[in-house]
Amino acid sequence: MPRKDFAKAGRVLASLVLASLVSGAADKPAPLDVGHWRKVFARPDHTPTPAGNPATPEKVALGARLFEDTRLSGSGDVACSSCHQADLSFTDGVDRHVGHDGQPLDRRTPPLWNLAWGLSFFWDGRASSLEAQAMVPIENEREMAGNLHTALRDLGADPQMRKAFAIAFPDDPGVTQANLAKALATFQRTLVSPETRFDRWVKGDDGALEPDELAGLSLFVGKAGCVACHRGWRFTDEAFHDIGLPSDDKGRGPILGLQAADHAFKTPSLRERVWSAPYTHDGSLATFDDVVDHYAERVVKRPTLSADLPQHIELNARERAQLVAFLNTLSSDDTPRPASLPAKTMAWGANAEAVPKSSVSQKDRRFTPGAIILKVGEALRILNDDTRVHNVRLDGQGKSFNSDAQNPGDTVTIGFDQPGHYDIICGIHPEMRLGVEVAQAR
Repeated sequence: MPRKDFAKAGRVLASLVLASLVSGAADKPAPLDVGHWRKVFARPDHTPTPAGNPATPEKVALGARLFEDTRLSGSGDVACSSCHQADLSFTDGVDRHVGHDGQPLDRRTPPLWNLAWGLSFFWDGRASSLEAQAMVPIENEREMAGNLHTALRDLGADPQMRKAFAIAFPDDPGVTQANLAKALATFQRTLVSPETRFDRWVKGDDGALEPDELAGLSLFVGKAGCVACHRGWRFTDEAFHDIGLPSDDKGRGPILGLQAADHAFKTPSLRERVWSAPYTHDGSLATFDDVVDHYAERVVKRPTLSADLPQHIELNARERAQLVAFLNTLSSDDTPRPASLPAKTMAWGANAEAVPKSSVSQKDRRFTPGAIILKVGEALRILNDDTRVHNVRLDGQGKSFNSDAQNPGDTVTIGFDQPGHYDIICGIHPEMRLGVEVAQAR
């Protein structure tokens, strides 16, 4: 059965279970504070990028090519996409992938959705950035078993690849490890999960979710206590928890050198999880039903068990079906495709939506040009094409404006409805100054 049919079948099964039970067989879920939870689970409006690796279309394109390039592996027949398959939610559909030694790897291949918002990477969090993460599987002798020196030499010998690196990194055009890491990380940051029926509900569509799914949401944020760890629009707190799986893998503990963190693994996002079964770091839970059953009755008690895990979760058959029904709403009905979000745009002024008549660059910690002339009714567009985070502050003619943090790629558009002189600076780098003269339109 195609995986998209599993999602639909799961909802049908949940509905059948509910219909077969007496309506009074379970306690009614607590009333749902709709306004509060719609704010908590609202999707962001832009994708963050690090100051040292701003996103560009050319860099994304190079990263996508490298993601499929088998020259990064020692055998020459394995790519990043071998385990992170797009049709399987950027996982591989098995509990643990078979390594180069013919034995299953220690941990499940994690999906790659929404990593732009991640704070650490791998199940044990040993990488602090996507750039650092991208290099580890390449040289892991059980995963890609590659050699970075050899891989970079082979890529550099390819004229088309040399050209792609030069276009993506015009200021540093070499086929280097740093650029390889940046390109792969930039591509991964574009893998933003698409909107689902749950997101339509969050945006105000009361009919997007069925009654049993809403009941499951009430359980998720209430009685079942799932939201203690699965927070925010990505449904992860980015923290590490021992959830009581019968495994000898110590997880985060050895990374920190703390026994208190033994058996703790990073909270996985619940986005598009219908497409990435089986579940948990060891792939030991095959279905959502297994996951719910684990928390309800199979948790292994030990001193390192997460304090955020409810002491006891009592869920009857109807409530378990409702919870599973809700979890399905966090996945697409069909094979998900990335929905990359645009860089953030900020606007201010009476005519801020007008087509800008002048554009200013912020590259190399300076406004270029440093002074401009506009007319009333025209707008100014300021692009952060630097590698640093900036900020735009404006004073003049009794008006003031202070933008949010302006990440690389973000723009600020300012409309002017009064003539006069305006001074613009970067609040983070005050030496950056821009003079704007606004003349009366004739």
